[in-house]
This record gives sequence, C-alpha cells and structure tokens, in this order.
Amino acid sequence: MADYTFYTNPMSRGQIARWALHEVEADYDQSLVDWAAKSPDLLTANAMGKVPTLVHHAESGDRVVTEAAAVCLYLAEMHPEAELLPSDLEIADYYRWTFFCAGPVDQALTAKALGFEPNGPRQEAMASFGSFERLIATLDGCLAERCWICGDRFTMADVYVGSSIDWGLNFGLLPPNESFVAYAERCQARRAYKEAKAIDGALIAEQGKS
Repeated sequence: MADYTFYTNPMSRGQIARWALHEVEADYDQSLVDWAAKSPDLLTANAMGKVPTLVHHAESGDRVVTEAAAVCLYLAEMHPEAELLPSDLEIADYYRWTFFCAGPVDQALTAKALGFEPNGPRQEAMASFGSFERLIATLDGCLAERCWICGDRFTMADVYVGSSIDWGLNFGLLPPNESFVAYAERCQARRAYKEAKAIDGALIAEQGKS
C-alpha cells in the first residue's frame, strides 16, 4: 500500500494537492472521484464528499486531511526532508500568505467568477476580502517585493499561493499584473509543478474523450 490515498478530480482544487504531493515526492495512490457517484470510501473519509481528500496511512493509523491548504501544509510537516517548511524568520509570512489565499483570495475569485461584488461598506465588511481592489493591491504589494512568499526560498506556501495566482490568471479572474505573471512563471518552471500538471492534463483530456 502506498503511504497516501489521494481522492481527487482533475477539474478541481485537487490540482493543488497533487502539486504538493510531487514537491515532497510522496508515495501515493490516486482515487478519481466521479461527481455523480462518489465512492463510499470517499464519503467515509470525508462526509462532504469534497476533493482533495488525503488519507495518510501512518503507522499509528489512518489520518484524514481535507482542504487544499491543510493538505499542503500537512505534507510539508510529514516530509521535512523536502525542506519546504519555514524557518523561524519565515514562519509569519508562510502562514499569513497561505491563509490569505485560502480565505480572502479564494473567496474573492469565487465571488468574481459568480458575478458577485460587495455593494458598499457594509457588505465589504462582511466579505473576508473587503473589496476586490484592495485585495489585488495587497497581493500585488506582496509579490512585487520578493521572489517567493518567504523571500528568496521556495516553501510549501508557494504551492498554495502559486496555485491561487495560476488559477486566477488562467481564468481571467486576476489582472495580468507584472508581479502576478512573473511569480506564476517561476512556479510553472518547477519540476514538481510540471509533473503534476501533466498528470491532471492527461486525465482532463481523457475525460473529454468519454
């Protein structure tokens, strides 16, 4: 048995988790999820039936991790040899920007895709991202001044943040700011990114034939 069972669909946030799995060179089996007929095994692991869902077959027993950001950070912890964890000086940026993308950025891009925009200060106060303009300015300010999220060194935070930027640019939800495009290109040049995207791309192509 592989160390991990990875429940995913190539047309989902499972792409983020697959990239993380390849960054740590994890031994995993994939279980492809059919949206219309979710397997009992997936629903036992995650009653939400959502992907990605990762089951770690640890010596102490199976551990279930859901939510793409949590999967990324968990894998970094389980595989310290990959050197994707933050140092003491990097840890604040590591957590800040990972969860900024998991919360405000994800909500903002989803809202934009669905055609929703907060109407006035009251709704902006209720939305985690406030206004789209402030969110873009904040994200641009971060990426314009550094190579990677924690500075000069790639960490697991870049898998999640990089996926958010990549997705936003590909679907026209983020403006093609120079800082966004340059950062996405640095992420896309990584071997693990290319490996993971090749697998999901092939699966998407296969689904298109059926």
